[in-house]
Amino acid sequence: MAVGPALDIGFPYQLRLVTEAAARACYDWIGRGDKIEADRAAVHAMRETLNRLPFRGIVVIGEGEKDEAPELYKGELLGAQSGDPAFDIAVDPLEGTSYLAKGLTNAMAAIALAPRGAMLDPGPCFYMEKFAAPPAARGEIEPDWPVARKLQRLAEVLDKPVSDLTVYVLEKPRHERLVREIHAAGARVALYPAGDVAGAIMAALPDSGIDALMGTGGTPEGILAACAIRALGGTFFGRMDPQLAGEKKRVREAGIDTTRWYTLEELVTSSEVVFCATGITTGLLFDGVACTDSHYRTQTLIVSGLTGERQLLTTWLPRSARRES
Repeated sequence: MAVGPALDIGFPYQLRLVTEAAARACYDWIGRGDKIEADRAAVHAMRETLNRLPFRGIVVIGEGEKDEAPELYKGELLGAQSGDPAFDIAVDPLEGTSYLAKGLTNAMAAIALAPRGAMLDPGPCFYMEKFAAPPAARGEIEPDWPVARKLQRLAEVLDKPVSDLTVYVLEKPRHERLVREIHAAGARVALYPAGDVAGAIMAALPDSGIDALMGTGGTPEGILAACAIRALGGTFFGRMDPQLAGEKKRVREAGIDTTRWYTLEELVTSSEVVFCATGITTGLLFDGVACTDSHYRTQTLIVSGLTGERQLLTTWLPRSARRES
């Protein structure tokens, strides 16, 4: 699929303005107990910045029905250019909404762009079971294997004992059995209350300290992680795993097969993807937003499927510049 005119090798540096704006907009809401206002601030800042960039895209993975958002909803057209959308957009203006309100770790603002039609539309499914691992595991592990078999094969391809593996899992009641199975296999578990985009990316990076991600989290986070991992060359599978009663009903009515595992290439059919994420609270991938009397400091991970590069960019923005924008 050809790269569109806006998505050249320099475009990721423009796209990072979007997540940095969303992260700065959330700063005043860290630890204040109001997740609704925090999310609203992030959504509005992200949308305003996207509409100033020289491209045209459509939101495929957005805030949508689950968050009842009036902006960045599925199907919204964004960008300063006119005409038909050339790109799919996946956004999570504030991943870890509830945990940011409590001042906890791993909250981030994230976005991914791919050529139009490249991202899988998950329909009404809000939740996805995921498996992520480094590039060495590609083609070596089947997603429907039992936990112990997955970990044994992963240990073999990484040339380390199972006891040295660390698996990132969201700390949720639904994962109690999964945690027991990982422990029974002999591996370690890294439990975090939020941040499965960060966990999946860490799992796809060799020697990051995280060897795999397992468990069920949000579908938007799954597609975002798939975009980043497609650019990184890592391993990723996803299975639609509805959790809520109404969600299960809509998924059933839509005829979605909840037993099927999608490959990375099915979730994101093009490698010409760009992923950006900016830390809001300090976590595994980067520091959170810091504020002095004169500047905001942000850290942003940029991953480009156009070049295969990943960069961690630290930006200092004068506080006056944010007010003027």
